[in-house]
Order: sequence, then structure tokens, then C-alpha cells
Amino acid sequence: MKVSIKIFTVVIILLVIYGCDPSNKPAKGFEDEIFVVADSLEYLEIKAALDSTFERIIYTPQPEKIFTLKRINPSQINKYKRKKNIIIAAPLNSGSKTSDFISIVVDSSVEKKMEDDPDFIVYKNDLWAKNQFVAVLAAPSIEKLNSKILGNADNLLYAFQKNSDERLFNSLYKSKYERKEIEGKLLKDYGWIIYVQADYHLALNKPVDNFVWLRRAPGSGMERWIFIHWIDNATPEYLNEDSIKVIRNRVTNKFYLTADNKGYVVIAEDYFTVNEVNFNGRYALFTQGLWDLNIKGMGGPFVNYVFYDEDTQRLYMLDGSVYAPKYYKRNLIQQMDVTLQSFRTEKELTQERKEELLEALED
Repeated sequence: MKVSIKIFTVVIILLVIYGCDPSNKPAKGFEDEIFVVADSLEYLEIKAALDSTFERIIYTPQPEKIFTLKRINPSQINKYKRKKNIIIAAPLNSGSKTSDFISIVVDSSVEKKMEDDPDFIVYKNDLWAKNQFVAVLAAPSIEKLNSKILGNADNLLYAFQKNSDERLFNSLYKSKYERKEIEGKLLKDYGWIIYVQADYHLALNKPVDNFVWLRRAPGSGMERWIFIHWIDNATPEYLNEDSIKVIRNRVTNKFYLTADNKGYVVIAEDYFTVNEVNFNGRYALFTQGLWDLNIKGMGGPFVNYVFYDEDTQRLYMLDGSVYAPKYYKRNLIQQMDVTLQSFRTEKELTQERKEELLEALED
């Protein structure tokens, strides 16, 4: 009887996988949700490892999770197979439905590698939908599966964040609503561009101070600010935490002022983190933190990239801030991050792209 039930389960899974192919349809759902395909008892044993990997807390200033995990039974996969982020997790050959599911999703050689290599993780793009990202987490036992998750926690989180960022940029970028005339001006005057959405405007342009401020929805209760600041004839010695604080505070003290000029923006003391990252092929420091007013009364999260460009001998600081006191800000700050990542120097642009932007400037 047990054999018959297992065969029936496998048949159902095969029908789910091959019965209809929605891969031509886009993935759907929220960017901050990850659906975990796992049997209930096995999930309870790996939940702590998954939570510590993906449900990390950021402060905006209220605590918010980077991702929220939602378990689904393998029998429910047809209902959720077009979600953007999916994890399939189980010990290999455990006899559970999810373990059987993994044996179907990956071939035997890949399954053998998951068994032998404690760090091997299967990633699949567009498995059941366009722009979908799926990770298959498996190991010979629950203990080894927990070790695999915890030992690769940073890489797992990065993989899901990177794919989420790419999806988000593709949804944000619309050539029809791009402020190409602003981008063309920045390219002509300063030799770099950043993607400017239709509802942003050039709030400040200070050539003498090497400072540009782009602002969205001022006074709306959901403001977003981007500034680009650069230091000419710089050196990589500026790439340290102390310099980031000094430079950012100096810039915001001068340009991020209240209407009566009595208050200015400073970096808040709490929840300030700096990490080394790859920014478009360059070594960079990525900062997450909170901004505050020196006289209090306002605040919010910011993200910041600092890197040295050897070709121009410039140190660039790219900064995105959010002021939205009545809203959750996790997704808003991700939008800031993705927009900052659109920054390109003139050398990184094709000739066609440069001509397109400069022509927009002339229109």
C-alpha cells in the first residue's frame, strides 16, 4: 500500500511539472517573499537555519525582514509554481514527498553532487516562469542540510537579492518614462549617468561642489532622494568607514537642509554597517544606515556606495535616502539601491547610448 501511495505521489508531481508549461509567463508575487517547498516535519528541523539566512532584520528605523519565508507542501506546487522566489529543501532519499520531488527536478548526476559536495547548491532560472529564481537545497541528512544552509548563508542571501534586484530594475526601467534630457546633461557636464525616472527632478546641481541631487515626490510623505558626489584627483585611501562618515556628513550638512536652514541631515549612530562589494566590476564599500536631523524630528534609511574610478581618478559617492514615516520602507530602499546600481561612467556606455542621451539634451 505504501508503495502504491508513493507511486501515486510521483505521478502527481510529474503531472504538475510537465502537465502545463507556464515558462512563457512572467513570475508573479512580492519581491520580499520566498516560498519554501518542504514537508512539514523536515521544515521544522531546518527552519531556524533558513530564518537566520533569509529573514535577517534591517532597520528603517523599524525592524523589517529582508525576506519573508512561507512554507508550502509539495502537493501545492502547482498553485505557487509561478512565484518569483522558490526554495525546494529536503534531505536526499528521505522518503518524503519533497525528497521525491527533488529527484525529479534534478538529474541523478546533480543529485550525486549535492550528496557529495557540502557546499553545492542547485540554482535554476526560469524553471516555471520568466524571471523566476529557484534554489534546490539538499544533503544526505537533516544535519548536513542544516550545515549546508548555514555554511552558505551569505551566498544564498546574495543570490536571491541579486536576482530580485535584476527583476526590480527591469520593472523600473521604462525608456518611455526615462528623463533622458537630465541623463544627457549629466553625461555632457560630468562624464557619467544614472537612471532618472520620470517623476524625479534635478533638485540641485552644484558643479563647484561636484554634487548633484535628484529628488522624487517632495512633500508627499514618501520622498526619495539620490545624490552623487565625487572627489577629483582622489586616491583609494578614502575607501574606509571613517571617510564615508566624514564625506557624507559634510555633504548633507551643506545640502540636505530644512526649509528654515536650522536643521540638516546627519548619519544616525545606530545600525550603521559597511560591507565590501563588487560595484559594476569595481571594488566598493556598501553602507546601510539611518539618517537623522541634528535637531531631530525626521529620519529614515539610506544606502550608499563609495568606489574609486581609476580611469578618471575620482572617488564617487552614490547615496539613496527614503523619507516615508507612515510606510514600510524595505521595498523603497531596495528601489534606491537598484537605481544607484544603474550608475555608469562615460567609458562604460556604448557610442549609441551616448548619442541617444546627448540628442535628448538638444531636443
